[in-house]
Amino acid sequence: MSNGISSAPQNPLGIDATAQPGMRAHNNTILITGGGSGIGRELALRLNALGNTVIVAGRRLQTLQQAIAGRQNMYAMELDTDDPSAIEAFARRVIAEHPSLNVLFNNAGIMRYDNLGTHSDLRDAEAQISTNLLGPIRLTNALIEHLKSQPAPAILNVSSGLAFVPRADAAIYSATKAAIHIYTVGLRHQLAGRVKVMELVAPAIQTELTPGQSVREGYMPLAAFIDEVMALLVEQPVPDEIVVERARVQRWAEREGRVEQVFARINATAAQ
Repeated sequence: MSNGISSAPQNPLGIDATAQPGMRAHNNTILITGGGSGIGRELALRLNALGNTVIVAGRRLQTLQQAIAGRQNMYAMELDTDDPSAIEAFARRVIAEHPSLNVLFNNAGIMRYDNLGTHSDLRDAEAQISTNLLGPIRLTNALIEHLKSQPAPAILNVSSGLAFVPRADAAIYSATKAAIHIYTVGLRHQLAGRVKVMELVAPAIQTELTPGQSVREGYMPLAAFIDEVMALLVEQPVPDEIVVERARVQRWAEREGRVEQVFARINATAAQ
């Protein structure tokens, strides 16, 4: 029986997987998708306050403009990450208008609850795959050559604790975040020594991701989450994985042999 290990060369790209450039804390030009609300908005404001130029992108230009109102060196750009041709056009425009762009935060995401036990309309499932997985892949692909040419280039992909221990009633969302984790691991390996590639593992946070979530008891307050993330982002070197304390129980559940226990707890809470 095959053990699934190929006899092909282990490093076909000829790269040093141990070499990773750093990410500087300031003097960056940063693009953040989903920057009009929640994690994206708060990260944009905090990163701008450190002395970075920040571009927030998303579907609703007015919301983006409201998020950055009164701030210097912040820009709003409309972007539909579900449209491949729009992504390519956006990439050309953002490079032309902000040629010093050197950091990409793939943050935009949507979450829907699903009932996998019945025949149902799959539009919500397809939308989550498009926004949460294909969007970051397409945007990274469109910008990668430019990013590689810049000083201190970096990419940060936002995943979730649900990538490691899922919510059964949000199985499609959890699956897209698990896929983002795997994609990020591969991207980091292939870009080793050229682009810093990071993953932000988010716990359940009080944001507008789902109805009522911004005030849901037991979820991590957004401000506390951002405080912890920023403390990790300014470390030198910046960790490959930005894992706040609340997310560690899911991130390390498999390593610690507690997946079934954590899964049962998460889904018992969800059922309530």
